[in-house]
Amino acid sequence: MDLTLVIFFLVYLVMGLGALPFFRVGRTGAALIGGMAVMTVGSITPRQAWSAIDYSTMGMLFGLMVVSSAFVVSGFYGWLARKAAGSKMSERGLLALLIVVGGVMAAFLTNDVVAVSMCPLLLSITMARGLNPVPFLLGFCFAVNTGAAGTIIGSPQNIIAAQKLHLSFAGLSEITVGPALLSLPVIWGVISMLYRNRWALPAANQEAVAGRGAGAEAASAKTVETSEPPPFSLGETLKAAVTAVAVILAFIFSDWPRETIALTAAGFLLLSRKVSSRSLLHEVDGDLLLLVMGLFVVNAGLSATGLPQKLVTDLASQGINLADPPVLFLISSVISDLVGNNPAVMMLVPYLHADADPNALGAALSLGTHFSSNLVVFGSLAGIIIVEQAKDRGVRISGGEFSKAGGLVTLATMVIAGLWLWI
Repeated sequence: MDLTLVIFFLVYLVMGLGALPFFRVGRTGAALIGGMAVMTVGSITPRQAWSAIDYSTMGMLFGLMVVSSAFVVSGFYGWLARKAAGSKMSERGLLALLIVVGGVMAAFLTNDVVAVSMCPLLLSITMARGLNPVPFLLGFCFAVNTGAAGTIIGSPQNIIAAQKLHLSFAGLSEITVGPALLSLPVIWGVISMLYRNRWALPAANQEAVAGRGAGAEAASAKTVETSEPPPFSLGETLKAAVTAVAVILAFIFSDWPRETIALTAAGFLLLSRKVSSRSLLHEVDGDLLLLVMGLFVVNAGLSATGLPQKLVTDLASQGINLADPPVLFLISSVISDLVGNNPAVMMLVPYLHADADPNALGAALSLGTHFSSNLVVFGSLAGIIIVEQAKDRGVRISGGEFSKAGGLVTLATMVIAGLWLWI
């Protein structure tokens, strides 16, 4: 039991820090090593480990990633970014547009995919216009996180919670869409206030960007590659859009298993005469899929000790009931900022029993983990993606700068979400 606790602690320590101290082991590596370790020490058997992986969740997550990837390879993201950032509107107007675009797209196309696809484009276009990219990146990042709370397909953690708690697409959105929409003007107001005199790209940064040599470009080949999206194809974009709408309608109005719907849509998109399946699968976040699988096994190892169940019982005896939406909202928000929002949901959902109102419980979990994740960079994968990609292009967003804006956004949006849940 002691070794299992040590393994669990180390794995989730890496979830929070982003790397294992003194080792070059990231989040996905830690989840996989932890999964193998709990089998090695005998916490669970290999058969139990395989059974612990929720394949319906994995199937739904993979299928929706393919649907989102179709918008990348069709050139839609690149076209949208160029239209948005290339407009003649003012800096505040451009910020508002990017926040709305990020929030709405994240709700239907998965926030992490939107972040990784749009960030390099926003960097290139804002710097080409002589604008400081930081406020636009932060606004977009915060909007992607809060907007994703609006639907069960907005983020991996919502997908996981939806499968485990059997959430209704319409039932969850009925509760979460309001706070998700209200968060967008809050984000705009905070960023506009903090950067009201810092819209222009500093001269030193302009020289640094202009002076980057061939060696620096080669060192960030991946970023350069993603900053030059495929040419826009109206036909492929329409195909992806029709498929996405069909998936949403099937989620709402049919009784088919959601993983079947998502995988059927993925198969339809992979069968194409114009777009190779390899290019479509290249955009799928394989690291995230492996991380989720590893955490399923690590969590199962801890669950086998009986300690989590005892802790939940002890908390309930003290009046702290995870089945109470306001309590879950607060607890999930704290855990999310310690280990990240995806791991936080995976840690909590096995011990949630939503017999009374699963959608209220799912909404509390979604709003808590999405809205709090803007406080720190590692609170969300979207935050990590945007900060790291900005660094690759010579734009540094420190943890302090991220949290200064993110702290105000988190405070205001958490108050909105808390009041909304209470009402």
